[in-house]
Amino acid sequence: MEVTFDYKLDGATYKVLVVKKNNKNTYIKIKDDLTIYVTTNYLTTKREVKIILDNEKDFLRKALSRARKKLEKEKLFYYLGKKYDIIKVPFDNIEIDDGKIYVKDDKMLLNWLKKEIKRIFTERLMYNYDLFDEDIPFPKLKIRSMKTRWGVCNRRDNSVTLNSKLIEYSLHEIDYVIIHELSHFVHFDHSRDFWETVRLHMPDYKKAVAILKE
Repeated sequence: MEVTFDYKLDGATYKVLVVKKNNKNTYIKIKDDLTIYVTTNYLTTKREVKIILDNEKDFLRKALSRARKKLEKEKLFYYLGKKYDIIKVPFDNIEIDDGKIYVKDDKMLLNWLKKEIKRIFTERLMYNYDLFDEDIPFPKLKIRSMKTRWGVCNRRDNSVTLNSKLIEYSLHEIDYVIIHELSHFVHFDHSRDFWETVRLHMPDYKKAVAILKE
């Protein structure tokens, strides 16, 4: 059962989508389109949901702010941690100069970016693998877009999957994710020993974690 209504916060109006389930508790999540998504019990009324939202205004402000920043960033073009303006030109090659990328069309830009992702991720995987003295396999590299994870280690097929969106971040953040996943070949958990392995290979890894959480 679903219910929708508008909710006003700080002068702005947001759509609220209430999904009623056999829940004990009420959960609030902000969707990518800034919809306030609420899951709650079948017996919870619309008035009660509004009261809950009123009591969670600080959470809503922070979560909506993060979602807005994400939306704004998706409209921009980032490459290795730097923002670039895309300039369309009638040439068959790509040039990067002074914060601008000159390219013929979106198709050419996408093809170039795919090649860059594979090239850079492969180079950084090789570089970071060589940092490990531990006896770990050299993993197969897989690349795909993921919504909730930056990387995945699969010990069954000795592979590391990297989120293609990492290309938007600097080499430091890319290296952190690779080191994180390689460390799972040493400790397949998030124990103290695991994080010590990460720290050993990247002492300032927490800086990368903070940036990737923004």
